Amino acid sequence: QVQLIESGGGLVQAGDSLTLSCAASGSTKYAMAWFRQAPGKERSFVAQIKPAGGWTYYADSVKDRFLISRDNANAKNTVYLQMNSLKPEDTAVYYCAARPGMLLVTSSLDYDYWGQGIQVTVSS
Repeated sequence: QVQLIESGGGLVQAGDSLTLSCAASGSTKYAMAWFRQAPGKERSFVAQIKPAGGWTYYADSVKDRFLISRDNANAKNTVYLQMNSLKPEDTAVYYCAARPGMLLVTSSLDYDYWGQGIQVTVSS
């Protein structure tokens, strides 16, 4: 069982930066990802990182602006999403997710564990 707790959301202006954190309890042998869901839209993939870190993958809409990383140094490993050059269209509830294995998976249906979600609002 994995528990995921997100933090770091809030209200920022366009062009600002914000870093989200996801504290994961349990095994570190899970691929971790961030998804987001804007009002009236489906939940969509943002970024993924392998269990050991290093390898990452991003949605085209956030590539070169967002950076996913993880710290497995302690039992309560943490995944980060550094968001730069934020745009109003980045406004959404952001979710941390986990799944076993190392395959690239961008579908939310294939993730087993989810955080409660955290609001990010970018004003123009």
